[in-house]
Amino acid sequence: MTNAIRSWPTEIRIDRANKSLRVTFDDGGVFNLSAEYLRVSSPSAEVQGHGPSTRNLPGAKRHVGVTRAEPVGNYAVRLIFDDGHSSGLFSWDYLRQLGEEVEPRMAAYLAELTDKGLSRE
Repeated sequence: MTNAIRSWPTEIRIDRANKSLRVTFDDGGVFNLSAEYLRVSSPSAEVQGHGPSTRNLPGAKRHVGVTRAEPVGNYAVRLIFDDGHSSGLFSWDYLRQLGEEVEPRMAAYLAELTDKGLSRE
């Protein structure tokens, strides 16, 4: 079984004013992802832990921004956030998944914040 990439990004653009990342894929998919959403969805062990029971929910990320996007081979991008986080490698498939699932994932994040008594601020 191969891990074929479904689609390739043709453009990744940081929008500092809106604190977001615009990702355009070769199949026409275009996603504007907030930096907050990307930061709390980082695939890094720092955020995801080593399994669901060790997930580290980052609160107070409403105003975080992306400062840089660095390509990693032909399969991912490392996003550098202005809060110092830089250890997550966002594969093309994961970026696509985040774009397709933004509403339910953001709702789950907000519910988890509430459950843990944390804030976006």
